Amino acid sequence: MRSIWDQAHEFRNRLTMIKRATAPATGAWYPYDSLGPMEIFGEFLGGDPARLLQIIGGKPVLDLGCGDGDLSFFLASLGAEVEAIDHAPTNYNRMAGANALKQALGASRVQIRAADLDQPLELCAPVYGLALLMGVLYHLKNPYSILETLAHKARYCFLSTRIAALAEDRKTRIAKIPVAYLLSEGEVNQDDTNFWIFSEAGLRRIISRSGWRVVEFRATSNAASSDPVSRGGDARAYCLIESRVPQAPAGIQLLDGWHAIEFGAWRWTERRFSFAIDDPVEGRTLGLRFYLAPVVLAGRGSVTLRGGEAPPRTYTTPGEHVYECPAASRVHFELDTAIGPTNQDSRELGLQVQFWGAPPITLV
Repeated sequence: MRSIWDQAHEFRNRLTMIKRATAPATGAWYPYDSLGPMEIFGEFLGGDPARLLQIIGGKPVLDLGCGDGDLSFFLASLGAEVEAIDHAPTNYNRMAGANALKQALGASRVQIRAADLDQPLELCAPVYGLALLMGVLYHLKNPYSILETLAHKARYCFLSTRIAALAEDRKTRIAKIPVAYLLSEGEVNQDDTNFWIFSEAGLRRIISRSGWRVVEFRATSNAASSDPVSRGGDARAYCLIESRVPQAPAGIQLLDGWHAIEFGAWRWTERRFSFAIDDPVEGRTLGLRFYLAPVVLAGRGSVTLRGGEAPPRTYTTPGEHVYECPAASRVHFELDTAIGPTNQDSRELGLQVQFWGAPPITLV
């Protein structure tokens, strides 16, 4: 089987022919080699396309800062569904290139959207197998925010960014200090969208603090002499990182009625909540393990839960319980009561579901 890089190289030749034959509606094609990092990514995965598909895990791929979409269209050619997002005002051709390639390739698996990555992101899928953040981090005012958001939405991320081992004076060594250099306007390439250049230690620290662990890390050969401002001191780090935020079990997608993960361990539901099962099998039984908090029972005496096609069950004691019902592609649950919203907490709160340790949702 051809390696990931062989396939990427072949796809690049195809894109080159398309770009020579046409032009974006506005501006010019993005001038840098977006597919080049696939050589490193492929090496991280031993060159095996099967490992790439395993990383994606049948989930959508999210390509943030997609440029002309070269990476998005390549992964779509391997069978992935891709959501490609960039900020049109700062995109090289205001996203005309991505839209032109989508039309030329007939790439129905790629959805192109415009969004400001420094603002809260509204994403289409509940979870992504892989996120791409290539050459984007130093263009963001708040890189911590995007990394933390992605840690809750994607299982893996492949990112690249500029790093520096020396400060701008090229005397102060910062490689092992967890810091970032804040560029002044136009300090690099006369580009006002450049902001934070991390040291290697700083990049590793922000990756960890935002909810990820490093699986693979590689810096370009000039990393030891790199700095944040000079053209010759431009070094890059490439990372494959894995989310440490507990996710729903494989084959389960959380739908409506789930609040954000808390303390890296559990989620509150609303009074009504639901999830989807990728491959339910007729005759199987679904088990939902949950914790009924004393505060939900307080002053009520009992709480009743109805889910799927099973009869409702009434609980009179707090603590851990398991609700069973026939498996289906969509399973909807409803409580007869919930707490909130209040002045202290604007959420409606129903059950607590633990996502750390034993799976909270099982099929038998």
